[in-house]
Amino acid sequence: MYVRNNLRPRVIWRLTWRSVVVYTIYSTVVCYLYGPLGLHSLDIPWQPVGTLGTAVAFYIGFKNNGSYDRFWEGRKLWGGIVNYSRSWAMQALEFVTSVVDAPDVQAQPASANELTERHRTLVFRHVAWVNAVRLHLRRQPELWDTDVAPFLKPEESERMRHYRNPPAQMLRQQAADLRILREERGLLNDFQHVQMVDTIREFNNLQGACERIKNTPFPRQYAFFSYLFVQIFSLLLPVGLIGEFEKMGPGHFWLTVPFAVLVAWVFNTIEAVGHFSENPFENEMNDVPMTAICRSIEIDLREMMGETKVPPALAPVDDILY
Repeated sequence: MYVRNNLRPRVIWRLTWRSVVVYTIYSTVVCYLYGPLGLHSLDIPWQPVGTLGTAVAFYIGFKNNGSYDRFWEGRKLWGGIVNYSRSWAMQALEFVTSVVDAPDVQAQPASANELTERHRTLVFRHVAWVNAVRLHLRRQPELWDTDVAPFLKPEESERMRHYRNPPAQMLRQQAADLRILREERGLLNDFQHVQMVDTIREFNNLQGACERIKNTPFPRQYAFFSYLFVQIFSLLLPVGLIGEFEKMGPGHFWLTVPFAVLVAWVFNTIEAVGHFSENPFENEMNDVPMTAICRSIEIDLREMMGETKVPPALAPVDDILY
């Protein structure tokens, strides 16, 4: 996610230089054919071109609204993951404290060391889960050893990494551990067990919603025709403008080049903005900063466990927060 208030000129140029170069060359060729070579048949009335431009503007605006909705939904989903992650840590630390009044469970009071280990397992597995969701959405299994494995026991990490959907399996393992805490150890009562299972269900819903966005591409008919209409309009611009500038006097038709390039650049940039927002989980400049969010969750949960040596929050790299 780009965090600077204003885009740097080099960023704008990197994203739009192709359209500037292409339409500068194209408009110059049109003016050369019209002026020095006297091919005045290239001139067409401006009215149909202007009407087309209005229609294209409405169309790409509609597409951009849809693209932004996908980004914003993705960001809200990860906001939900942040909130429920904090709730999960509080439940794990405050519910799993001692043997509860459960007549059907024969259990001995848990030692402080046992409780601490269970807390770490439940909380750290969740930190592993949020990072695994990120890698799952970005298709980055190669980062498992550095971003997920450190929060799991070695045997569990090796087992989880071979599943097609590791985050879903981690949630299932969390549910299995809660059952053991309730039925075998007596460390959860019925209410606490239900509350924590409900939190796991929310995690499952949030992950599924992210996968829906990831696995459902933006409708191609909108994306393709938006691009096609912009290109058609940009190609017609010089031949629609050249006659209007010619009316201003001899040689003024060359003004077609800068103005046609400017208008084409605006339309192509608007279309490109919508394109960049279509898929919010691709680790690109304008995507949801999942890596930074995962680090923020890790910091919050570690501090809830009483740790003082926590990793620093991630800083933007070249104005981009990943």
